[in-house]
Amino acid sequence: MAEVVGTSTAVDTPGVRGESAQWNGIQGETTADGFAGVVGLAREGVNSHGVLGSSFKANGVLGVSAADGAAGVTGVNDVGDGPGLNGRSVRGAGVQGASTESTGVFGITTAAGHAGVTGINDSGGIGVLGRGRIAGRFEGDVEVTGDLSIPNADCAEEFDIAGDELIQPGTVMVLSDDGSLQPSQRAYDTRVAGVISGAGTYKPGIVLDKQATDGIRQAIALLGKVYCQVDADQASIAIGDMLTTSATPGHAMRATDPSRAFGAVIGKALGSLPSGRGLVPVLVALQ
Repeated sequence: MAEVVGTSTAVDTPGVRGESAQWNGIQGETTADGFAGVVGLAREGVNSHGVLGSSFKANGVLGVSAADGAAGVTGVNDVGDGPGLNGRSVRGAGVQGASTESTGVFGITTAAGHAGVTGINDSGGIGVLGRGRIAGRFEGDVEVTGDLSIPNADCAEEFDIAGDELIQPGTVMVLSDDGSLQPSQRAYDTRVAGVISGAGTYKPGIVLDKQATDGIRQAIALLGKVYCQVDADQASIAIGDMLTTSATPGHAMRATDPSRAFGAVIGKALGSLPSGRGLVPVLVALQ
């Protein structure tokens, strides 16, 4: 039998009410294994709550645990199809999880066909948002039933770079004898591999073959739009011109000799440069 029992049959009258000006309004403690300090049950009634906490200036309900593997607040639904824990808010987060040493929010399910974590926005917004140096990591297959939108420009792949210094984005790169890449040095070089991605306003949309090595690796634009260093002193460059490697290190030029261009074309110019050297947007299409 409970030491304290509160019962109410009147509307808007709690069974038990606790108030405090300087401490907890109601505090429950237990030393028994498998039992809670406070339990709230709602056996009947629509939209009833086992425990309801309300506050105008602080937390409505605060749960604290100092035990390893134990939660500050646990919600359980062993019978119905409702949630074990429900959070709702008008302006803030419906449910917020924060941790300084582990996962902020963790969801797991053993039911086939169901998600460990589900995010839904029926108003046309974002269902799930991830932000960070790595905004999301998926250990397994990824299935997308709608469009996959990637705002950035090119499809790039990382390659080992010859030497011990980073190469400037926009530099035209060719294969060396050991398979690493180095800046181009001669005209119509059939070893051309692509352009260092990331120059100007174009950033890589997809980067393949990322891996940790002791040497230097950089992303090379193999397909899509990229800013490329060009030398227009060899021949003026207009939109639509095919570009190849030039004798100017790391620069492209207009391919004026079709007989030498086969296998040495970098792509098609998307901008123009009458003379001099500079960055020009290029549609990469190695051929």
